[in-house]
Amino acid sequence: MFEVFLAKWARRLSWSETATCFKTSWESVYRSVKSIVEYGLERRNLLGVKAIGVDEIQFGKGHNYLTLVYQIDAGSKRLLSVTKGRTVRSLLGFFRMMGKVGSAGIKFICSDMWPAYLKVIKKKAPDAVHILDRFHIVANLNKELNKVRAQEARRLTQQGFENVLKNTKYCFLKREENLTPKQKTKLDDVMKYDLKSVRAFLLKESFQQFWNYSSVYWAEWYLKKWCARAMKSKLDPIKKFVRSMRKHQPLILNWFRAEKAYSSGTVEGLNRKINLITRRSYGFRSYEVLKIALFHGMGDLPEPKMPHEFC
Repeated sequence: MFEVFLAKWARRLSWSETATCFKTSWESVYRSVKSIVEYGLERRNLLGVKAIGVDEIQFGKGHNYLTLVYQIDAGSKRLLSVTKGRTVRSLLGFFRMMGKVGSAGIKFICSDMWPAYLKVIKKKAPDAVHILDRFHIVANLNKELNKVRAQEARRLTQQGFENVLKNTKYCFLKREENLTPKQKTKLDDVMKYDLKSVRAFLLKESFQQFWNYSSVYWAEWYLKKWCARAMKSKLDPIKKFVRSMRKHQPLILNWFRAEKAYSSGTVEGLNRKINLITRRSYGFRSYEVLKIALFHGMGDLPEPKMPHEFC
């Protein structure tokens, strides 16, 4: 009963604050949360999972990652799996946990373009609609646009010209409605110049029209037209983006086939909750403790029933 009590408060306060408030130790809070999470994992229901989102987060210093799988059905959004790394083996563990029946029941999968994820999803869920949605695609386009801007800014400086691109990074990357008055004025000034960055920016802006289509046919038509125009831009980073789009075109168009109902934007929103959870449970340094903290906060796990409710 005391474990349930501490675990519930550990969702509201940091683990250290919970220990201080109730005259116990951080280790006692950790053991309580671990016990409740283990109870829930043994009894959770994994039947009926139809839509999942796959993503990775960085853990600790260096290139250490965790692969996260969420259920993103309309009526249920929860963490299903946490595994080390972002390799083929990392995601295979989730499908082994779901089994053949559970895996066959998955109808929609959202992910980014990480090759290991694409490989496993194609093998383990061949009948599911695999969606590469706009969040990751737009992020990649912005990344290539910023490369064009940074390269041109360095060139202007090296050649002794006025660097009109100085402090323009977020002017190019932000949505128009999110620009500050100062950034909008700066962008308007830069648009008067015949620059590669301006051409790349205009391509980025015209690409947004792609997401407004509802028909798969017309979305594909527009995408092909845009890619052909972008390949003529002579901007290597943009051409790199186009090659990636062409390679993954069927998966990108699946966003329209799913009627825009599933998006990795939901996954990114869940990822933001991870920052709050890790702050609340500060003091751990191991993967196992982080895994417990994440399931405790985002797993929507069943808990032992107590005769009395204390919080």
